Amino acid sequence: MNRSPSRPRSSRARSRWNAVLPVALVAGVLIAVWELIIRVGDVHRVLLPHPWEVFQDAWTHRSELLLGCLITGWAAIVGLLVSVVVGTIIGILFSHFRSLRIGFFPYVMFLQTVPIIGIAPLLVTWSGYQFRTVVYVVVIISLFPIINSVTTGLLSTEPQLRDLFGVYQTGRIKTLYKLRFPAAVPFILVGVRTAGGLAVIGAIVGDFFIGFGGQHDGLGTLMLSWLNQQKTATLMAAMFASAAVGLVLYGLINLLAVTGLKKWNRKFDS
Repeated sequence: MNRSPSRPRSSRARSRWNAVLPVALVAGVLIAVWELIIRVGDVHRVLLPHPWEVFQDAWTHRSELLLGCLITGWAAIVGLLVSVVVGTIIGILFSHFRSLRIGFFPYVMFLQTVPIIGIAPLLVTWSGYQFRTVVYVVVIISLFPIINSVTTGLLSTEPQLRDLFGVYQTGRIKTLYKLRFPAAVPFILVGVRTAGGLAVIGAIVGDFFIGFGGQHDGLGTLMLSWLNQQKTATLMAAMFASAAVGLVLYGLINLLAVTGLKKWNRKFDS
C-alpha cells in the first residue's frame, strides 16, 4: 500500500530523465565536434574560440548578459502582447468581412516582406532612441503570424456548424465565442508560437540598430559592441543567451497555452 504513491513519482522522474538525456548527449557531441574542429583545423581563436572560453566569458560578463536578457526579453514580451491583441482584432475583422480581407491582406503581407533592417532607421527617425521604438520593431516582425493564424482559424469552422448556430439565431458575438474561437485555437497557438520566436529576433534586431539611447544595453547592443572589439567568445556567449531568451519565451507560451486550455475546458464542461 505504501509503495503505490512512489511509483508515479518514479515514472515521472524516469520520463523527465529520458527527455533530458538525449538533449544533453547531443550538446556534448556538438561541443566535442566544436573543439575537434579547432584542434584539427588549427582555427584561430578570433574566428572560433574554444568552448571553455565562451563559458568563461559568459561567467565574466554574467551581469551584463543577465541585464541584456531581461531588457531584450521584456521588449519581446511587450511587443508580442501588442501583436496578439492587434492581430486578433484584425483577424476577427478579416474573418467577418470578406471585402476587408481581400482589400487589406496584401498590405499585411507587404509589411511582412519588407526588410526590418530598412524599417528600423525610419522608426528611429520617427520615434527616437526609445524602448517603445524597439517594441515597434517587434510588433512589425511578429504581427503577420497572428493575423494569418487568427483569420485562417476563424474561417476553418465547418459550414454545417455555422448553419446550426444560425438556425438557433445565435448572435455573432456568441457564435464567435462558443464556436469559432474554440475551433481556431490550434491555429492561433501555432501563430503565437511562431510570433514568439520572431519577437525575440525583432527585439535583438531593434536593439542592434536602435538601442535604448545609452540607458541600458540589450543583447543586440552588447553583440554590436563586442563585435567591434573582436571579442568573439563574448559575442558567442551573447548569441547563446539570446537563444536562451527565445527558449524561455517559447516555454512560457506553451505553459500559458496549456493552463488556458484547461481553464477553458473546465468552463465549458461546467
